[in-house]
Amino acid sequence: MLELTTELGNVVLQDTTTGGPALTKNAMAALAVGLAALAAGYAERGIGSAAIGAVAEDNDLFVQGLIFTVLPETLVILALVTFFLG
Repeated sequence: MLELTTELGNVVLQDTTTGGPALTKNAMAALAVGLAALAAGYAERGIGSAAIGAVAEDNDLFVQGLIFTVLPETLVILALVTFFLG
C-alpha cells in the first residue's frame, strides 16, 4: 500500500510536459480542505448516533453530546485557516 501511495505522490507532484507540479498550490490546499471535511463527516457519523442514544437515555448528557458532535468540525476550521494563510 505504501508503494502505491509513494508512486501516486510522484505522479501528482510532477508533470513532465511543463516541468512543474501537476497540482497548483491552491489545488493542493483545496484537496486538503476537502479531505478534512470528509474525515470530519466520517467521524461525526459514529459520534452523532452515540450522542443521540445517550441523550435519549439521560437528558443531562446533551451538552457533552453536543461538544463531542461539534469537535470534529474543528478539523475543517483548522484546514480552512491554513488555506487562507497559505
